[in-house]
Amino acid sequence: MILTDTHTHLYSESFDEDRDQVVQEALNNDIKRFFIPAIDSEYTQRMYDLEKQFPENVFLMMGLHPTSVKENFEDELRHVEEEFGKRNFYAVGEIGIDLYWDKSTLEIQKQAFKRQIQLAKRNKLPIVIHCREAFDEIFEVLETEKDEDLFGIFHCFTGNLEQAKKALSYNMKLGIGGVVTFKNGGLDKFISQIPIEHIVLETDAPYLAPKPFRGKRNNPVYLLKVAEKLAELYDISVEEVARITTANSKEVFGI
Repeated sequence: MILTDTHTHLYSESFDEDRDQVVQEALNNDIKRFFIPAIDSEYTQRMYDLEKQFPENVFLMMGLHPTSVKENFEDELRHVEEEFGKRNFYAVGEIGIDLYWDKSTLEIQKQAFKRQIQLAKRNKLPIVIHCREAFDEIFEVLETEKDEDLFGIFHCFTGNLEQAKKALSYNMKLGIGGVVTFKNGGLDKFISQIPIEHIVLETDAPYLAPKPFRGKRNNPVYLLKVAEKLAELYDISVEEVARITTANSKEVFGI
């Protein structure tokens, strides 16, 4: 059995004290592949250091997180493009729109999102979308970019069934994490109506730990709790969830 965590911030300061132990525990529990989203230029070196430490298991993305889209976003986008000029990445991410923290930056968030989608298309890569309180705005941008080169993952999907189907219409997989285990999360009510071929697993560690660890630091090993919940909802084995969702992740990332 091989499980794939399609979204984990293992370079986060939250893991500075015990990163080796955290990764080893995940590896010991069949979680073998970690896809690492970028935030902004401040974290680039940390990502490279993580990859150097675990070269067989860590796969990097590059992009500008919407909450890092500030006055200097042109400089940050230039940094993203420069890094693409130096080496290969597996996705452009995480990118998107976040209206939870700051609605005043919506217009520049849209610009940054659109330009990074175009960067992904030029490089024939998937995008990994961050969406918080911004489904309509995200769909509006995706509609302008919709074509056969647009594909990727709707990371940490927390929408309803209608929004899930709309996300799939843009050739996205749904990234399902700890929220599916929450009593009030809502996902458990309808997710089994989405074919599991459209689902990938993620933790978003160190954030959004599943039950019974909710409120604590999320670790990649807790991906097992997500897989167990999906096995229950789809009425299949955990091994089958692992097989299908890892195959789905290979389809998106090409590895």
